[in-house]
Amino acid sequence: MNQEIHITFPNEISLTIKREDLIHPFVSGNKFRKLKYNLLQAKAENKDTLLTFGGAFSNHIAAVAFAGKEQGLKTIGIIRGDELFDKIEGNPTLKFAQENGMQFEFVSREEYRLKNEESFIEKLKNKFGDFYLVPEGGTNELAVKGCEEILTDEDAVFNYVCCAVGTGGTISGLINSALPNQKILGFPALKGDFLKDEIRIFAKQDNWDLISDYHFGGYGKINLELIEFINAFLEDNKVPLDPIYTGKMVFGVIDLISKNYFPAHSKILLIHTGGLQGIEGMNIMLRQKKLPTLRKNV
Repeated sequence: MNQEIHITFPNEISLTIKREDLIHPFVSGNKFRKLKYNLLQAKAENKDTLLTFGGAFSNHIAAVAFAGKEQGLKTIGIIRGDELFDKIEGNPTLKFAQENGMQFEFVSREEYRLKNEESFIEKLKNKFGDFYLVPEGGTNELAVKGCEEILTDEDAVFNYVCCAVGTGGTISGLINSALPNQKILGFPALKGDFLKDEIRIFAKQDNWDLISDYHFGGYGKINLELIEFINAFLEDNKVPLDPIYTGKMVFGVIDLISKNYFPAHSKILLIHTGGLQGIEGMNIMLRQKKLPTLRKNV
């Protein structure tokens, strides 16, 4: 569903947001897209267990847990941070995943860095038996295939398509399905330029660029300016934004418009990739820092 943003911009620029967050109540946005073909493949291979990786407030962990339950599959989450093993009750994401049947394995941050090593995967197979492996963030060829379905015929009118970037799967799908006249702009939630190499693994066109100025200090970092922006955007447009991904992207696009980055008469489409389940966990941290909290509903 596309929703026009009623803000008056200079140079007759228009802004529309694609509400991918409304696809599914618990497997929303790009997680629904990334898991679609991976779930079909797991069943085709007669696997009865999904194993994946994520952090304490991972949208991906929550989505895999619910999707697995919905599809009758067992789920295992390898969680970054062995200090979290006794903190599940105070963590809304992990609590939700556990309530939906996910089994956890908490590992140290050092061990977590080995998640792509064959020896580490073999160790997990020896412990848990056979499973279908879903990468951290869900990005693989099947995930990109799912994300290629985000853009539809009605989106042909847009000159620019903007999305947040985590592991690069969503933007790769958008790049592959974009029309020749469309430019895809990605707004990384992480510091560093390594993402370009990740995207090039899956992207089949050169119609894209990354805007790296709006990560607010890095993954999971947030400040008062961003909190106030997200809350005001919800109030004015009735669209909730998450603080890790889409909130930063929307902030960045509106800031770029004010700096005349986009040509006159540009039609810009923002992809809302979901992630709203993370607001509750972020608010726990904001209260600890004595900062205002994020609103999820008008």
